[in-house]
Amino acid sequence: MQAIFQFISDHQLMIYLIVLMIFVGVELIEKVPSVLHTPLMSGANAIHGVIIIGSIIVMGQAENLFASILGFIAVFLGTLNVVGGFVVTDRMLEMFKKKK
Repeated sequence: MQAIFQFISDHQLMIYLIVLMIFVGVELIEKVPSVLHTPLMSGANAIHGVIIIGSIIVMGQAENLFASILGFIAVFLGTLNVVGGFVVTDRMLEMFKKKK
């Protein structure tokens, strides 16, 4: 338990930044009209590709099990988001094709 408190106190600024990013992200997404969600998702796929590469680097340089687990979770969730974004974008593009 002491190790957890030490980790939190050592990384307090980073934790504040992550919580702030979550709140700002939720507020921004709520303000976007539903018509723009799909084009924004396809644009976000490139950003999540960078996140996946960064999380792979974190996993490779992990010094303990906690960092490895966080890196794996980041890779997994980032990959899910990229694949889901491509699936939704593909569906959207199918709607604009001419029917035979």
